[in-house]
Amino acid sequence: MPKIRNPIHTGLSIIIVGCGKVGSTLIEQLSKEGHDITIIDHNAQKVQEVASQYDIMGLAGNGASYNVQMEAGIENADLIIAVTNSDELNLLCCTVAKQVGNCAAIARVRTPDYSSEAAYLRDRLGLALIINPELEAAREAARILYLPTALEINPFAHGQAELIKFKIPEGNVLSGMSIAYLGKHIAPDILICAIERCGEVHIPSGNFQMEAGDVISFVATRKCSKHFLEDIGFKTRRVKNVMIIGGGKATYYLAVQLIHMGISVKIIERDRQRCEELSTLLPKAVIINGDGTDPELLTEEGIEYMESFIALTGVDEENVLLTLHARQVSNAKVITKINHLAFKGVISRLDLGSVIYPRYITSEAIIAYVRAKKNSMDSNIETLYHMFDHRVEAIEFRIDEDSKVTGSPLMNLSLKENLLVASINRNGSVLIPSGQDSIQVGDSVMIVTTHTGFKDILDILK
Repeated sequence: MPKIRNPIHTGLSIIIVGCGKVGSTLIEQLSKEGHDITIIDHNAQKVQEVASQYDIMGLAGNGASYNVQMEAGIENADLIIAVTNSDELNLLCCTVAKQVGNCAAIARVRTPDYSSEAAYLRDRLGLALIINPELEAAREAARILYLPTALEINPFAHGQAELIKFKIPEGNVLSGMSIAYLGKHIAPDILICAIERCGEVHIPSGNFQMEAGDVISFVATRKCSKHFLEDIGFKTRRVKNVMIIGGGKATYYLAVQLIHMGISVKIIERDRQRCEELSTLLPKAVIINGDGTDPELLTEEGIEYMESFIALTGVDEENVLLTLHARQVSNAKVITKINHLAFKGVISRLDLGSVIYPRYITSEAIIAYVRAKKNSMDSNIETLYHMFDHRVEAIEFRIDEDSKVTGSPLMNLSLKENLLVASINRNGSVLIPSGQDSIQVGDSVMIVTTHTGFKDILDILK
């Protein structure tokens, strides 16, 4: 029986195929934002558990089946998102949906062969997005290794500007300094937009005083961010070598980027066949067949001399222990991949360096698209990042039309509390705005706020 759309719902009608890690994250976040969700998965027990937990409709079956999609209500759906473990099944789900319904389609595609053809597949199959979590995780890791002082680096304004997170060490010049003093005397070209202290997140005003131990997020152009970190005493030289534990898809994507950057790569992988594949795919990398969780092997392979160490196994517990071990025996910049979030509270209290969550990278790109699809068309969402365990959102809006926020100095706008207009990208130049600056049609504007769910630039007003 076809699904009848609930008339009370103001959100989109969304079908999600696959309720693994990414599917579950999407269901959790999109249901919070008021969308009408149906989940399809071949595992009936999983479907029942997820459907009961989030009070959504669930169907057990093949998501690429015409009959199953019809039962899920594909004819009235606004969007189908296919995030099963099979690239082929995801692409087939979207192809069937596009033939039957008038909906947008998003597919998760992870295989390197398909990823190199992503633009072609997207255009030929009429997909809204093709998402590759491993490739995006690798890009995030590569950005961090280029500027290893940072805990996180998120690009926006088409890569011209960055949102960078770092921790203030003991004895640093920023300790005891106010935001206003920093902006006036040291770094007028950057904007501190969020600070975490003792578990609490602040959108700081000018009189906020920074302290050692604070985790700071700031916005700047790539050039200015590097100068700022140098000025406050951080090393900004990219790493020369890296040891990666685990030889999966993310490792392959990362190694390709690092070798291109001139960084020496050593990969330790326990599966011999995979080692042979990687040796062929990555002739410039050193591939070691062995158990990366063996401390003796790590010592033999020179962990104590490595400038960076990345735990990319498929087991979170291994990644956490490997990172803690690397912290003890070396001064390497460490990056940890985490897939499951059951112990996120514990993880956040451990010193794991930069932590990468591939499922969040995937869900953020999809949620940005969903919000843009639902908005009122004064503006459109270009990028979306969740910061500080989803307590802060950084959203980049493209301004398409005149509205209540355009043409007036920012100081004259009635903006919501706990919100900053962090940057304006105008004709390819990134501006850190003052109260006298205004938003114009054609700009891309980055907003940082503790409010969640913004879909339109007008949401910044009280």
